[in-house]
Amino acid sequence: MVAQGFTVDLNKPLVFQVGHLGEEYEEWVHQPIVSKEGPRFFESDFWEFLTRTVWWAIPVIWLPVVCWCISKSVRMGHTPFEMALMVGFGIFVWTLLEYSLHRFLFHIKTKSYWGNTLHYLLHGCHHKHPMDGLRLVFPPAATAVLCVLFWNLIQLLATTSTAPALFGGGLLGYVMYDCTHYYLHHGQPSSGVSKNLKKYHLNHHFRIQNMGFGITSSLWDKMFGTLPPVKVVEKSR
Repeated sequence: MVAQGFTVDLNKPLVFQVGHLGEEYEEWVHQPIVSKEGPRFFESDFWEFLTRTVWWAIPVIWLPVVCWCISKSVRMGHTPFEMALMVGFGIFVWTLLEYSLHRFLFHIKTKSYWGNTLHYLLHGCHHKHPMDGLRLVFPPAATAVLCVLFWNLIQLLATTSTAPALFGGGLLGYVMYDCTHYYLHHGQPSSGVSKNLKKYHLNHHFRIQNMGFGITSSLWDKMFGTLPPVKVVEKSR
């Protein structure tokens, strides 16, 4: 199904085109098109709708779940100090998961038709159209499926009373991540940590895409040797 010398038509739905690029997909997807108007993915209006998410839907949908989880552990007798530790640990674990998913799954190299197609849906679309504001945060339907998986995993590893707080902390970390990610692309920080973080992330998109996988911090890039060279980051300023 891979076509030699295939050219993607940006005026047509993209999802089922990109697979035909074969080995050329890797180069194509990392040549960003800077436009706030994203491409069409599917012919079907229904499936197209599911690919678009406004950023504020993330806190509106998931923060109540976070609060419910935390309150459940509180009702089981945990002290404020214990709650802070568990929620903080959940956020910490999320930052490692954020880095790991971004590095090892979102940036996996593909060349088959379905490999390219799935990668484009998962993350390639974001690198090709990094300013598409409706495809920056993770669709809630997909997040819900992952939440079920992670909730069951945490229940296996934690006690009945600590599992809700740990899960709530992880989910809070995710909400912070997705909102931060949107802000780094569309916000205009003037100084401080947020400005440096924006430069750091845009450097990943436009200069050295195989490094700088952290979104909310560069901690794990420093730990695992994927911190971009200082000179490269400085050039993006």
